[in-house]
Amino acid sequence: MTAPVVVLVGPPGAGKSTVGRLLAERLGVTFRDTDADVERTAGKPIPEIFVDEGEPHFRALEAAAVEAAATGHPGVLSLGGGAVMADASRALLRELPVVFLEVALGDAVKRVGLDAPRPLLAINPRARWRELMEARRPLYLEVATAVVDTEGRTPEQVADAVLEALELKA
Repeated sequence: MTAPVVVLVGPPGAGKSTVGRLLAERLGVTFRDTDADVERTAGKPIPEIFVDEGEPHFRALEAAAVEAAATGHPGVLSLGGGAVMADASRALLRELPVVFLEVALGDAVKRVGLDAPRPLLAINPRARWRELMEARRPLYLEVATAVVDTEGRTPEQVADAVLEALELKA
């Protein structure tokens, strides 16, 4: 098993992909995003998977992507916002250096705009985001080795905080 050096979890707009790329560059490793893995496997964007095959099919693809990446990627790994919902994924993550990037709704809106093509945020995005966070926050905390608050921080500052939290040298 080849394990990631850092796994980033958190809701949409937390900065997982942006910070993940910065961390990978600083650590001299590769970056992998399970959302991109799912899209590559399905041959279509995530919103189309939701429309064409439904959320359960997407979640199955996501769980497979998490398993493959968590056991075979030696770099920085970013997980989709809902990846922590699968029991098997959480079990894998408990053994890894996982950082929960915590973000406030206002910052998430600024970063991604809640009109972006995110299937679970399509109707009443602000209320839905809050609901998702209420359900997922305990799961993010369950798997997290460390929590980094992103509020008021640049991606570079968040990357610094992740490295410090995990005591990694870049």
